[in-house]
Amino acid sequence: MASTPDLKFAFGSFNYICSTVSLTLCPLVGSPDGIEPICYSRNVRLIDTLIFQPSTLIIHIIALVMTSIMIYHIRSKYTAVGRKEIIMFFYLYMVVTVMDLLLISGIIPTSSNMYPYFTGAHLGMISATFWCLLLNGFVGFQFAEDGTPLSLWSIRISSFVVFAAVTFLSVATFRKIGPFNPLHPIALWVVFFIFNGAALLIYVILQIVLVVNTLDDRWPLGDIVFGIAFFATGQVILYVFSLDICNFAKHYIDGLFFGTIATLLSVMMVYKYWDSITKEDLEFSVGSKQNVWEVKELLGEDEIAGGGLYGQQLGGQHSHQGSGAGGNYGYHGGSSPMSGQNGQPNFYDDRY
Repeated sequence: MASTPDLKFAFGSFNYICSTVSLTLCPLVGSPDGIEPICYSRNVRLIDTLIFQPSTLIIHIIALVMTSIMIYHIRSKYTAVGRKEIIMFFYLYMVVTVMDLLLISGIIPTSSNMYPYFTGAHLGMISATFWCLLLNGFVGFQFAEDGTPLSLWSIRISSFVVFAAVTFLSVATFRKIGPFNPLHPIALWVVFFIFNGAALLIYVILQIVLVVNTLDDRWPLGDIVFGIAFFATGQVILYVFSLDICNFAKHYIDGLFFGTIATLLSVMMVYKYWDSITKEDLEFSVGSKQNVWEVKELLGEDEIAGGGLYGQQLGGQHSHQGSGAGGNYGYHGGSSPMSGQNGQPNFYDDRY
């Protein structure tokens, strides 16, 4: 039976945390039998299968639906800056959600020989998601032009390296390989809290700098503030008030339920922030074709044949494209980062 050590926080130790809330790694660290939380959500039996954390499971399903909707809207903004880069973050978040769902619900039981490997992959995917978000923070500065193979593959390869490294570290800790020990998982603790937290902090700082220095509109700062507030509130509820919530709710829910909701809300604010700082070049948008035909119906035949007013307007728009780190971020400048030579738009193959 898993142990329940004294509630005392210590650097490099999951004992206090796992005594408070049931994380996926808790059955694998702290003691030979893992650590069991003092209070946790009730389980239910569904078709001869015992399902743990049913309330949190529902939130995970909602998160998958909401993330799918966000991905759909991102994909529909064909010319938005960083579209292909940010969508990788949401795909990774979906994978993390699915893996968390399988592990905390007991669909993959802790007694399974595969549980340590799935948990290791889950922790690796969490770190890769934070890393991907961090690299997306640099996209707006256009160090590498967004949508190009350099931009996309640098994120993909480095995120995979982070995933592989953290997965190996986790499995090595669980299986006591080399210098790693599940009784003293200091390296894993540092990655789980310090590495992931630093990646998030740097991303936030980069976005504040981007908004303050390059955007005319300051409203996106509100999205950043709300996102951080949701995430921080979720972490406090998860690690500080989980026992109180569990006891008050008579084991129907615990801190993991509210922590999962807060994480979903913070991810939604990442989408809201990205959507607020990007805009489409509507003259190249598929959705604007209907408006083009409506304009032509209002013009005379001579104007249409010679280009007329519509052609002059397009020409004027081409000659006033913005420039710099965020031409499509809604502020004034020279040529758009989405534009190539002679003011023509760059389109990149979705195969990248």
